[in-house]
Amino acid sequence: MRTERDSLGEKQLPDMAAYGINTARAMENFSLHHKKTNRNLIYAMVTVKKAAALTYAALHVREPGIYEAVAAACDDILAGQYDDDFVTEALQGGAGTSTNMNVNEVVANAALKRLGREYGQYDVIHPLDDVNRGQSTNDVYPTALRIAAILQLRRLSDACAALQTVLQEKENHYERTPKLGRTELMDAVPITAGEEFGAYAQAIARDRWRLYKTEERLRQVNLGGTAVGTAENASRQYRFRVMEELRRLTGIGLAAAEYPMDTTQNNDVFVEVSGLLKALAVNLMKIANDFRLLNSGPCGGLGELSLPPLQQGSSIMPGKINPVLPEMVMQCAMRVMANDSAISMAASHGELELNAFEPLIADSLLESIELLERAVILFRTKCAEGLTVREEQCRRHLEQSAAFGAQYIPRLGYDVVSAVIRKYGPDKAKQALDDMMQHI
Repeated sequence: MRTERDSLGEKQLPDMAAYGINTARAMENFSLHHKKTNRNLIYAMVTVKKAAALTYAALHVREPGIYEAVAAACDDILAGQYDDDFVTEALQGGAGTSTNMNVNEVVANAALKRLGREYGQYDVIHPLDDVNRGQSTNDVYPTALRIAAILQLRRLSDACAALQTVLQEKENHYERTPKLGRTELMDAVPITAGEEFGAYAQAIARDRWRLYKTEERLRQVNLGGTAVGTAENASRQYRFRVMEELRRLTGIGLAAAEYPMDTTQNNDVFVEVSGLLKALAVNLMKIANDFRLLNSGPCGGLGELSLPPLQQGSSIMPGKINPVLPEMVMQCAMRVMANDSAISMAASHGELELNAFEPLIADSLLESIELLERAVILFRTKCAEGLTVREEQCRRHLEQSAAFGAQYIPRLGYDVVSAVIRKYGPDKAKQALDDMMQHI
């Protein structure tokens, strides 16, 4: 065991623990045993620390080799060598300070290890004086959240593009397959199965465009603004050079916020992004539920779609196959909608110069993006790609309906067509209407 000290006293830590006393206190204080801080957020924070270390190395802060070791330690962390040492809970007080402390301590100790030193020798490399130099949780944490969100949103956009392609392929394949269109679950007018898939594809296309545009909002970061956006303890040279390094490391066109105090205290950009994720969730839920309805039966329901059979659907009813993928997608969509509400509430509580509830915003936002990406991929590969349209069933439903009636209204009038359908029923009304048309 090793002993570490802070302003509150001493604590014993395992010799092999790369985290330090601040992390240990956070583990005790926030022992929810709920879920850990999102790993993508951690890695984005480590990338920020690497950008800062490379900047200070270039500015010749401290003796040669120190900040080079810090940057190399960040690479070790990003390679997954220290994953078990990131132990803070996702939900924590302090606006994410505990997670920033966790990252600072692990980076410092990983750098000490690279120099052949023991964990905890902070007189050589200090978690705060060196790793956190010129920084604050209040600029590192939101900057990292933006980076993590952008990278994940790009993957989600790619997943949506692939789903859109599949839906368009179905649109083309079934463009000449007639079927009954329905409004309010009731018979309406004739359409084609291709048109139905085309409408789904258009909805996903809009979601792709929305996700693409959100990156513009997320690119402005407050790194260098430190505590409240006034750049306290961050040199001018550092502020400019660290942004260049961060752009290079991430491949993202990041820009320094025009008004860092605004970016530090206001989280409406995350509410906006969450709202667009919710829009995607709404469309996915609608499409997934349509697939369930059209697949229903297959004997006692609509039975116009045939979804790929994935698993047995009942422990008591032999042969039953359930639409499990659409049901999973719908539940993911529900969680995203719930996360949107949490993000909205948390963002509205950004009292004065800082929002203390950014951990909830970060966890909810990144969870929503991750859930949607995985749900979209599974929806495409295990459901949309393998589904087929039961063309005979579609034709049967269309022929048994009165969907043909609308085409006669311009010549015969609504009331006349309606009366004929009521009198003869759908199976004989068409012939009666055709006869009436010949005598006009």
